[in-house]
Amino acid sequence: MSYEFLATERDGPVEYLTLNRPDVRNAFNEHVIAELTEWAAHTRDAAERRELRAVVLAGAGRMFCAGADVTWMSKTVQYTEAENLRDAMAMSRMFAAINELPLAVIGRIQGAALGGGAGLAAVCDIVVASDDALFGFTEVKLGIIPAVISPFALAKIGQSAARELFLTGARFPASRAKEIGLVHAVVPANELDAAVGHYIQEILSAGPEAVAAAKALIPHVWELTVDEAMQITARAIATRRVSPEGQDGLRAFLEKRAPSWSEGLLNTKDTKDTKARNR
Repeated sequence: MSYEFLATERDGPVEYLTLNRPDVRNAFNEHVIAELTEWAAHTRDAAERRELRAVVLAGAGRMFCAGADVTWMSKTVQYTEAENLRDAMAMSRMFAAINELPLAVIGRIQGAALGGGAGLAAVCDIVVASDDALFGFTEVKLGIIPAVISPFALAKIGQSAARELFLTGARFPASRAKEIGLVHAVVPANELDAAVGHYIQEILSAGPEAVAAAKALIPHVWELTVDEAMQITARAIATRRVSPEGQDGLRAFLEKRAPSWSEGLLNTKDTKDTKARNR
């Protein structure tokens, strides 16, 4: 697929997706939202066919994503409430589509991730940020709220951090983002690609069906008691143990060999320099 505002590159089982509007700091508008939603649908299909096992989400230029495009915001000022609802629902569906992809989504963040950009970080399973990156749920500074991204942000940072950061709209460094769970690794900018490559290798060493099942399990059992979750979790592990992938993985471990899903993959050049893509 080709897009106007996104750049994609496939490297074996890994897809590199780049927000490609560096002149406006990779900000969202209705067209970017539509393209990301379409991309997520195609990516889901590829993941379910086991053609893809990981996605790296990045931003071109100096910033990951600055949130909403000023031009787009100037149009929404004139929208009716019904028109704003339509726009908000489209954005909500986009975040949900990325959040629910049955593979690992790795965020590569440089510069800043603000507003909706912080929301994109929240729907990534793994986030690697440069040590000089800034984050912020900045919507209240504009008299609005981080509503659409809130389910995904709250799942990552919890209510306490959200009370401070949603209400103040303050920007905060990558180190704080790591403390609250929005970011998982903070490295110097020149080590971003190596850190992303490390995570790619870890994902490729895991069973692709198991990764998808583990991702789906987390929100399913998150708010259940142990007793409530027991039937779900017991069934989930029993199903995985008797699945072809589970059988292969267990036998490979016992036989001290590599499982079939990792053959020929772990030594490939999956640590390609993603900065070359973020031109």
